[in-house]
Amino acid sequence: MAKPRSDSEVRRQRPSKERGSASRLPASALADGPLWALSPLDGRYGVHSEALKPYLSEGALFSYRVKVEAAWLLFLAEHPEVGSKIDLTAKGRKTLEALVSEVPVSAVEAIKAFEKTTNHDVKAVEYWLRDVLEGESNKVKAHIHFACTSEDINSCSWAMMLKDARDEVLLPTMNNLLSTLESMSHRWSNLPMMSRTHGQPATPTTLGKEVSVFAHRLQRLKEQLAEIKPEGKMSGAVGNYNAHKVAWPKLAWPEISREFIEEKLGVSQNPLTTQIESHDWIAAYCNSLADISTVAIGLAQDMWGYISLGYFKLAVKKGEVGSSTMPHKVNPIDFEGAEGHLLMARSVARQLSEKLPISRFQRDLSDSTSLRNLATMCGHALVGLRSLIKGLNKISADEKRIHEDLKDSWELLGEAAQTLMRKYGVADAYERLKSASRGKQIDAKTLHSIVNKCTDIPDVERKAFMKLTPSSYLGFASELALSLTKADKSRDVSPKKVRHKKGGKR
Repeated sequence: MAKPRSDSEVRRQRPSKERGSASRLPASALADGPLWALSPLDGRYGVHSEALKPYLSEGALFSYRVKVEAAWLLFLAEHPEVGSKIDLTAKGRKTLEALVSEVPVSAVEAIKAFEKTTNHDVKAVEYWLRDVLEGESNKVKAHIHFACTSEDINSCSWAMMLKDARDEVLLPTMNNLLSTLESMSHRWSNLPMMSRTHGQPATPTTLGKEVSVFAHRLQRLKEQLAEIKPEGKMSGAVGNYNAHKVAWPKLAWPEISREFIEEKLGVSQNPLTTQIESHDWIAAYCNSLADISTVAIGLAQDMWGYISLGYFKLAVKKGEVGSSTMPHKVNPIDFEGAEGHLLMARSVARQLSEKLPISRFQRDLSDSTSLRNLATMCGHALVGLRSLIKGLNKISADEKRIHEDLKDSWELLGEAAQTLMRKYGVADAYERLKSASRGKQIDAKTLHSIVNKCTDIPDVERKAFMKLTPSSYLGFASELALSLTKADKSRDVSPKKVRHKKGGKR
């Protein structure tokens, strides 16, 4: 019989709190830096996504709310009728104008402290603004957040935030990617390459033309993203201007709201809403980023594939390791990383585009939580696109390898031969070439023999065909590689400049 264990032995083997957490660092050792971030966008990839923080972070949301609240109070104070009830001082005006221009980080931190008491983020902004305008009259303070519901402030804030994030970060990144692709398509516009349809050898192309296809697609998608008009509302509790009309029954509040949103905030008005702005434009924004991500994923996968075929060489950086056990490895990690981030961006984007336009009756709060993940969507898209650009800048074409893959593939000219024969009425031209080449690798002699037996082809065209090689059978590939980028650039849509400065120094 086993000897009974003493209480002390049992305690030593029982997983106490201390023993259960032995694999973790003590709380005192945990820092607030990126190494301990819960999201990789703020941790491992923080340096690559930080450009979005002034626009899409929690602090940015507070900052933009302050801008909207301050701009609304200024706008009302300047209105010929409403302004008669607001005796804003020169000092107060200067304070508000400064906040519209830039919200300091200290202000955002103070508002966050207010929220601990209010448990309401927008109300915290209102109370903080009252404190900032402490020297102003009660008439001024009474018009802070005048006739507004939280969604009036939030919808305008999100419209400005996403507009600025797009114009200042996402579109410039897209332009960088497009510039890189254009340079590649020009550089390799005349470099013959074997195509692969279904993964099998197919009609030759040029490397530059294949890159140009992606440039063309991404250019169009960039234009679509740039053309989306962010929308906000300033129409009160359920979008009817009920309180506005009670206070000032003779004023055309829908038009006043439009003037404020479009002329002062620089975004568009959604004139018909419930309590919340309908988010249809945000769904379009999400779907646009999802479409961009989809095409960029295809580009990353194709680049990965060409590297595996040996068509591209990867730059070797001193000190880098490709494998913990295989010293020779140089891996296409930038393209693989880009694919992973872009898949995440697309997944979040599609989810948000389906959820955000749906709200129960006049309002439910599920959109508030969802909206905060727009930063996740944009963050992964940004890191993915930057990783793609980095990868493209690290590859060089192995022209010798590409040429070797193509030079002896005379079967690829079977298409040309049978098309020429069809021109002169040879009804079984396809069958003749199929019999000679399907599933086989034929040489120039075999191909020329088939064409020479076709007496219907004039001598001059037969001789011209004999000069054709797999490397010269390119159609207009070279011209297409150059012409498409020119056409795309001619209809480029440049983002409009934002009318206000970025929120808060970061």
